[in-house]
Amino acid sequence: MPYETPVIIEPTIAHKASVIWLHGLGADGHDFEAITPMLGVDALGIRFIFPHARVQPVTINGGMACRSWYDIKGLDIDSRADSEGIAESVSYVRQLTQNELDAGIPSEKIIIAGFSQGGVVAYHSALTSEHKLAGIMALSTYLPDTDRLSQNLSANNKQIPIFQGHGTQDPVVQLALGEMANKQLNSWGYQPQWHTYPMPHAVINEEIADIGDWLRNILKN
Repeated sequence: MPYETPVIIEPTIAHKASVIWLHGLGADGHDFEAITPMLGVDALGIRFIFPHARVQPVTINGGMACRSWYDIKGLDIDSRADSEGIAESVSYVRQLTQNELDAGIPSEKIIIAGFSQGGVVAYHSALTSEHKLAGIMALSTYLPDTDRLSQNLSANNKQIPIFQGHGTQDPVVQLALGEMANKQLNSWGYQPQWHTYPMPHAVINEEIADIGDWLRNILKN
């Protein structure tokens, strides 16, 4: 089944950079659409691409179908994500990235972002990309399948800027899982920016402001 056409927010000035932003389980590409005007990054010429995950059965939901980037079989870190599903979604992100390259955007101006389940795919996509990317934005998410991932880390992205944001009151992806991801990235030699916020499984204005600052910092040239 083909993917639906992503939600795309075009910049008000010349297109200079791109952010591919993946939603969480059960949401869709419209989930973060309203945030873009709040980021204060109009001067950067960013095209925001919000793809839609396919609708598929999810084990943890009793097999009920919803938009999902991969199947979730349990709550613990080892069963939260199926490797084949992640790989398929990563392949789709590769296609979206290539679209931006074909549009003339340098890879160093392309950011892969994701919330919760989408953040997992963002990690796996960007950390293994053959193209040197501008950054990873990982929101309220975790990092499964690290053994496999560690074997495929891209030398071109060893210095990639990483924004990690997590709620201290998150009941869905507990703070400890975000902290585990941060520790794992540091052990591999990355230098992620770790941010926590007094929020549940969500995004609040304070985090939006920090994301805007981060985008301006890494895309300012």
